[in-house]
Amino acid sequence: MSRGFSRKSHTFLPKIFFRKMSSSGPKEQPELQFPFLQDEDTVATLHECKTLFILRGLPGSGKSTLARLIVDKYRDGTKMVSADSYKITPGTRTTFPEEYKRLDEDLAAYCRRDVRVLVLDDTHHERERLEQLFEVADQYQYQVVLVEPKTAWRLDCAQLKEKSQWQLSADELKKLKPGLEKDFLPLFFGWFLTKKSSESLRKAGQVFLEELSGHKAFKKELRHFIPGDEPKEKVELVSYFGKRPPGVLHCTTKFCDYGKAAGAEEYAQQEVVKKSYCKAFTLTISALFVTPKTAGARVELNEQELLLWPSDVDKVSPSDNLPRGSRAHITLGCAADVEAVQTGIDLLEIVRQEKGGSRGEEVGELSRGKLYSLGSGRWMLSLAKKMEVRAIFTGYYGKGKPVPTHGSRKGGTLQACTII
Repeated sequence: MSRGFSRKSHTFLPKIFFRKMSSSGPKEQPELQFPFLQDEDTVATLHECKTLFILRGLPGSGKSTLARLIVDKYRDGTKMVSADSYKITPGTRTTFPEEYKRLDEDLAAYCRRDVRVLVLDDTHHERERLEQLFEVADQYQYQVVLVEPKTAWRLDCAQLKEKSQWQLSADELKKLKPGLEKDFLPLFFGWFLTKKSSESLRKAGQVFLEELSGHKAFKKELRHFIPGDEPKEKVELVSYFGKRPPGVLHCTTKFCDYGKAAGAEEYAQQEVVKKSYCKAFTLTISALFVTPKTAGARVELNEQELLLWPSDVDKVSPSDNLPRGSRAHITLGCAADVEAVQTGIDLLEIVRQEKGGSRGEEVGELSRGKLYSLGSGRWMLSLAKKMEVRAIFTGYYGKGKPVPTHGSRKGGTLQACTII
């Protein structure tokens, strides 16, 4: 049932927050300890990204306080879209079809303007609603960060009844609670590169593919890239690897399948994962590689990053005993009919060969380093100067469907593929 809305209640700020903020500031409050508020390196990195912060929680749990703190922290280039502003009472979306339509239109307008930081404040207790928002994030190339208050009373309906501005009963609050009691797990967790780092790595990858296409050693091995006995003097690798993963360039850590994959819940509950969520990292790219199926960048993880790396993914077969982090990579492109999951498998086979004592044959130098032929159409460019790329650790919550490439000169679409 719709409740009355007053201007006075719209500016409600729980007393406990107001008192603490005015005396000690958010850094000393456990309920406000988030990397995107406290860690200046993360704040600087997020300035280079397009991020959709989706606030989730029961009325009175502290969402609006968090939303305002995010807006205050990032200031210019930030927009908040709050359900309160559209006079939407927490509950079922079907009660407010026109209000949500206006909210969604405004959100899409901000996305089209490439507003750097968008903050969406609503209960978001319905999975269907979240999935709609994830599609919007995919469509406009935003990384998603789900934020839930850490207040002690966030799920206590008796206390929330007193703190909420909406005068909802405890029973009404309990009806919203089931969708918020369990973490919403992504399709996968990983490090998502900033726009600037993505452009640098894509450019380096393109130059590598162009130089490799014209290299005499590569031309002798074209049979691995040409179907059948079709005669050809050259393969344009940039076009050959025209299938790109949707979304932002990333290095996957754990494939969760929204909680259905083995070990997903346990991974998400690790303290290091919780503390690292929406935190900035600097990844090191040590090499670029090409196989007849994929093109990718090899990621060299440091000790801190390895803490987020699952212990069971560095294997092609159960008998493999490869160093932890061997599979860490960023997919740059796939051949037709090849899924992006293949990139990690290709890299593991290269690492397995290296461990067996064969680093391949050095066949020359390209602009960024030494080129090695590994056999069977596999090539590795060992970078003379390793690349550093900035990234945010978060989750990918979309479906990996083809989406429009906004800002593309050709107006093409990103191909669908399983991302890992």
